[in-house]
Amino acid sequence: MADTRHPDTHVHTGPPAPHTHGGHPTWRTYVVIGLVLCVITAIEVAIFYIEALAALLVPILLVLSGAKFVIVVMFYMHLKFDHKLFGRVFFAPLFLAVLVVVGMIILFKLLPGWEIG
Repeated sequence: MADTRHPDTHVHTGPPAPHTHGGHPTWRTYVVIGLVLCVITAIEVAIFYIEALAALLVPILLVLSGAKFVIVVMFYMHLKFDHKLFGRVFFAPLFLAVLVVVGMIILFKLLPGWEIG
């Protein structure tokens, strides 16, 4: 069968290229991510013992825990490198669950003390 491509086009006639994991991180990236997770955990522990931050303890810990969750999901579960659909399948129910929990907190913690009239 004749090659119908332009004559200037390079035709690869050798063996096929080895399969590469396009964009997947190396082991060094995982070590750096592990260190980042350790640093965030150390910050969480340190914040617990700082009395000046007692009023903000829960929101700060929630934000730091959320950051660790996103890092683990994106890198160790490989959602960062997979098709966008897999991320949507994972994060859409998570977002819905967060909305339900926030709604329950509002319904049972904030509204019972709210007086009408």
